[in-house]
Amino acid sequence: MPSINPSRVTLRHHIHQSFFSQMQKITFTCFTKIIATITLVSAAAFSPVTSANDEAGKLLFLKGASPACAICHTLEAAGAAGAVGPSMNELQPDAARVVNALKNGIGQMPAYTSLTPEQVKILSEYVAKASRE
Repeated sequence: MPSINPSRVTLRHHIHQSFFSQMQKITFTCFTKIIATITLVSAAAFSPVTSANDEAGKLLFLKGASPACAICHTLEAAGAAGAVGPSMNELQPDAARVVNALKNGIGQMPAYTSLTPEQVKILSEYVAKASRE
């Protein structure tokens, strides 16, 4: 029976332990980077992004339309607390409903014939989106 050299066994054992320890560190580092990437991508995907149209819609709501929508309507995202018309946050109209109200008026609300078709589109999309935030 051949004799076993204890120093060779210890060295071999140390190499194996060192290798597996390094592999665990690499695996953990890769796993951590993957989780961090997924977290960043998820946060970016689900964070509200304010576009130029959102800002333009907010300005139209607050003072661009005449009379300003904010005089009558509440819309929290715009910081408006109107007391005459319905709250947009409660009503949560879709864009088509807002377009209809802007073009034709509804109840005490007048038609906004001075707004361009592009302004009507921007304002209606803003109200529809902002009322759900």
